[in-house]
Amino acid sequence: MGGAPLFALNVVGFPTAKLPLEVLAEILAGGAKTTTEAGIPILGGHTTDFDVPVYGMVINGRAKASRIRRNVGARPGDLLVLTKPIGSGILSSALRARALATFFRPAPEIGQEEERTVVETMARLNRSAARAADSFPVSACTDVTGYGLFGHLREMASGSGVDAEIDLRSVPLLPGARRLVEAGLAPDGSHRNLASSRRYVEAPGLGEPDLLLLADAQTSGGLLFAVPERDAEALASAIREAGDAKAAVIGRFHPVRGAEAGTISVRP
Repeated sequence: MGGAPLFALNVVGFPTAKLPLEVLAEILAGGAKTTTEAGIPILGGHTTDFDVPVYGMVINGRAKASRIRRNVGARPGDLLVLTKPIGSGILSSALRARALATFFRPAPEIGQEEERTVVETMARLNRSAARAADSFPVSACTDVTGYGLFGHLREMASGSGVDAEIDLRSVPLLPGARRLVEAGLAPDGSHRNLASSRRYVEAPGLGEPDLLLLADAQTSGGLLFAVPERDAEALASAIREAGDAKAAVIGRFHPVRGAEAGTISVRP
């Protein structure tokens, strides 16, 4: 939204009776490494004993009111720029399935490069992409996280009073995501996203795997920018140069065609 972080607080739930504290130390070290990369300190936090490991952060920051980016304000003719590839929900589900595989349920095949890429993508901050966008006239911006590309684009389009179109071939995917979703490895969250999006998505001829990819519930996904057509390719290039190598122009906004704004059409 155009804000700058100031400091972080850890929020931890940990099963001390089931896992050694060395595991918690590694988790906290990872969080500290990330805040160092973001240029902010961790000033403390809250911990509780829990039945499964839970970890997150509360971030405090500030933003100039005149520079706040909202997820509304997109205009007909604006193009869509996505900064990170999608498919992290599918890859994460496959990694969990591999960890829990038994003799009766074989482990899914996930290559080392596929695993490395999804972990690096989720660990990469959106800071560089957000800063690259500071030089461009962004009409609207959102992150792409738990509601998937469909869900977050729907919020942007309906709130802006426009319809949206996605070019499926332009949407960047994480390596292995398509193969794994075709094998039936998609999390429940992605299936729920797709079920709720069917009423506003027009995708004639597209199969379930393609739709699940676009509805996939992301963990630490990228940003989705709406910018004037003349600036879209330049913004995508600037984001790629800043470190998000798969940033791409994936669609555009149109005037509303029906009775309700927010329809998303998908071009194969």
